[in-house]
Amino acid sequence: MTMEPVVLINLLKVDPGKQAALIALLKRNIETVVSTLDGWRASRLIAARDGSGVVIYSEWDTPAAVEAMRADARMRAYFPQILELATFDSTLGATVFSDAR
Repeated sequence: MTMEPVVLINLLKVDPGKQAALIALLKRNIETVVSTLDGWRASRLIAARDGSGVVIYSEWDTPAAVEAMRADARMRAYFPQILELATFDSTLGATVFSDAR
């Protein structure tokens, strides 16, 4: 039996005209740091069509894995770069309903 993942949602409000740079930075971070961390399962970047923001949807094994990611020195090195482009809010949750076609 597979445990349901912990879902981490980050909502980033990007400065005008900087969405593409933010996406490039986040993609590089996922490919070089996040994907190497214990407990990481998946990440998706969702761009607002109007260029105003990006949502990071990621799945982790446990809340402790999320905390370890946040404390990782390589990850922390990305935070100032992200904050130069956007503000963000974060929430940890669980999938309670899913439907698809």
